[in-house]
Amino acid sequence: MIQENNKTATMEDDSIDIIAVSKELWEARKTILKITLVFTFLGLFVAIFTKNEFTASTTFVPLAQGKSTGGSLGSLASLAGISLGGGIGGEEISPELYPQIVNSIPFQLELLNTLLTIDGQAAQISYQYYYENVYNPGVLAILKKYTLGLPGVLLSSLKSGSVTADVNGKENEIISISQIENSLIIQLTNQLNLAVNAEEGFVSISVTLPEAHASAELTLKAQKLLQAYALRFKTQKSIEQLKYIKERYTEKQAAFNAIKIALARFQDQNNGINTALGRTKLLQLQSDYDLAFSVYSELAKQLETQQLQVKKDTPLFTVLKPVSIPSEKSAPKRAIILAVYLFLGFVLSLGIVLGKKYLKGFKTAWALK
Repeated sequence: MIQENNKTATMEDDSIDIIAVSKELWEARKTILKITLVFTFLGLFVAIFTKNEFTASTTFVPLAQGKSTGGSLGSLASLAGISLGGGIGGEEISPELYPQIVNSIPFQLELLNTLLTIDGQAAQISYQYYYENVYNPGVLAILKKYTLGLPGVLLSSLKSGSVTADVNGKENEIISISQIENSLIIQLTNQLNLAVNAEEGFVSISVTLPEAHASAELTLKAQKLLQAYALRFKTQKSIEQLKYIKERYTEKQAAFNAIKIALARFQDQNNGINTALGRTKLLQLQSDYDLAFSVYSELAKQLETQQLQVKKDTPLFTVLKPVSIPSEKSAPKRAIILAVYLFLGFVLSLGIVLGKKYLKGFKTAWALK
């Protein structure tokens, strides 16, 4: 019986607290309305003055042209004295390769020099020139830069004359990038999105820019550049081997032709060889010819085999979703921005009203103790 009375008292206290809080909020409705309206107008300002952005994307699948030349074909070739070789390990390009390419300095510098079509410009201009001389960030971006981003502006001004650390570029080369280029690369990294689906085997690229046509052009450039880098990486070893075999083949071909001509000339000049010295000379030339022909023939086989290997190692890229100029903006979502600011304003106003009550109670308790 006592427990039931306690429960009833507790429920009455809770209901009294809820009624008291509701009454207090109703009395402070003007304050809540004012704060909510302030945040609503702030959200409206952000939604209106945030620049439009357009996102273009593409999806492609890298495919290997053939499997390893082993199995029955390899067995038949070995019987003929031809070694088809194993080639480069792995038929497909590793999914981990694409992010490494996108984050490499040479790749990013080439994107900075990509020519883009910008509204109001008579001719195409590069990405770097656009953001250094043409792009207008807007009122909101300027306010953000010189308020929340002021510490970063001060730090960048102190480093304006410095040059970033050198990084390894192409073979036997060093690339040095300026502070401006480094800032643009950081910005480009945020605008360029790469998604690699290792299970399905497709790669997606998307670029977000203030210009619709420019976003499509930069996406297409990134796609072609990424495929070219991946192609170069995949076929580098087999191409180097092909180059080496071609050089040896050319050398041995010249040597074989020289020995062939020397043997033919000796036979023409000595139709009836009756001396032992002449027969020995002919035998030596014939032996040199047979050896040169054997080496030359073997290199010809290896050359043909390596040319097939290069073709096999060269991947094909099937485009599933070609690049198209976006017709609708991807950002900002003005309705969502306005709703978020409205919600934040309402929640914050409730917190301020209720916080005042508990702050007064805390001060009173503090004074009594």
